[in-house]
Amino acid sequence: MPARPPLTARRLRLAVELRKMRERAGITATESARALGTSQGQLSNVESGRFGVSPERIRALARIYSCADQGFIEALVDLATDKTFGWWESYREVLPSGLLDLAELEHHAIAVRTAYTSHMPGLLQTADHAREIFRHVIPSPTPPEVEHRVSHRIKRQGVLYGDNPTPYGTTVHEAALHMRVGGRNGARAQLQHLLDMSEREHITIRVLPYDIGAFPGAGQSINYLYGAVPQLDTAQLDQFHGPALLDAEALLDKYRNLLDIVEATALSPEKSRDLIHSIAQNM
Repeated sequence: MPARPPLTARRLRLAVELRKMRERAGITATESARALGTSQGQLSNVESGRFGVSPERIRALARIYSCADQGFIEALVDLATDKTFGWWESYREVLPSGLLDLAELEHHAIAVRTAYTSHMPGLLQTADHAREIFRHVIPSPTPPEVEHRVSHRIKRQGVLYGDNPTPYGTTVHEAALHMRVGGRNGARAQLQHLLDMSEREHITIRVLPYDIGAFPGAGQSINYLYGAVPQLDTAQLDQFHGPALLDAEALLDKYRNLLDIVEATALSPEKSRDLIHSIAQNM
């Protein structure tokens, strides 16, 4: 019997959205299975992500649930039919699944927004900066584990390059710019990398200066990944135990608003570049 494919972030999201669609319609799993002509057990396996689901069944479920949002339905069909074996799958045996989920979501996102208080954004880190960060992970990783994490992080950055790069915006607190990760030379090289990347048309970098004082979301790192339709957006929060993925509509709305406020509070991209350059010069 062939091994069941891994439960990836997008496969799980499809299952979650099908369950949410049923619940919004006020239909029980028993009623849905009967209308679909299948067993409740099979439907449960679909809604948990253990079983795949065909485009025909997705459209049939949408009809049963009276969902007329064709854009959303076709986005779910795309999730079901995407059989891409992403580069991140080669890391499945050596890295936590949360890191693979983030890479998968970034790869498929139509845009990415982030906010960081004490760290450089992962998509904008140099290899040397990332290596130094990973050396301080708890529990202490072995040298090979560090290199696996570094290579995974650098490959994630591929979404910012190529003929059709992903639009990317980030807000970074000035505190992160002053951290001498890798010593003076390493920190200066990281800041220069930020300046270089900020010149790309699809990348916007804003800085929250020290003198703004308190601001919403202080201390929380946020990655917001835009899906093909708003219902498939994902907010990812960095936690000590690993990445946490959020998809509840109320939370997505909260973090979109939070990023709007943080960006409005920050310096303009032009003034942000000036500040980054000044810090690099005085590093």
